[in-house]
Amino acid sequence: MTIRPARPDDAVVLPAIERSAAQSFAAITHLAWLARHEVLGVEQHLAFIANGLHWVAVDDEDRPEGFLCASAQGHALHIEELSVARSSQGRGLGRELIMHVQDKAAAAGFRALTLTTFADVPWNAPFYARLGFECMDEHQASDFLRRQLQHERALGLPGRCAMVKRL
Repeated sequence: MTIRPARPDDAVVLPAIERSAAQSFAAITHLAWLARHEVLGVEQHLAFIANGLHWVAVDDEDRPEGFLCASAQGHALHIEELSVARSSQGRGLGRELIMHVQDKAAAAGFRALTLTTFADVPWNAPFYARLGFECMDEHQASDFLRRQLQHERALGLPGRCAMVKRL
């Protein structure tokens, strides 16, 4: 597996990867609606690519199988989305994307990686905790993370938490 910066021509296939990854939520009754929910569009992917904060895990033929896009939020690099195509899950691509981006973030001078995720979904907070992320109480979270959690609650996303990994 190779991880490289995403290119503009990758943007057209990335929404399908996120849709595929979201199918895992169909097995969780109260979150099954996420399997049909909107995903990042091509224009949004292009914006992350233009900012240099989008990476893809590609197969031997350079076809994306997973991606991670992020935004700079002060001294933290915030993971906006991590998705691995359902057919490629369980092979460590998500972990490798996180480790790759962690190295890039540290080299760029960021002090932390942050994200918001579901606290009790096995492939969410427990997965990130195994990679060294820690859940934060809202009073520990940055203003950005508090606003993000409020926004997610307004969208109807239950049981979300903010996590951080210090670099």
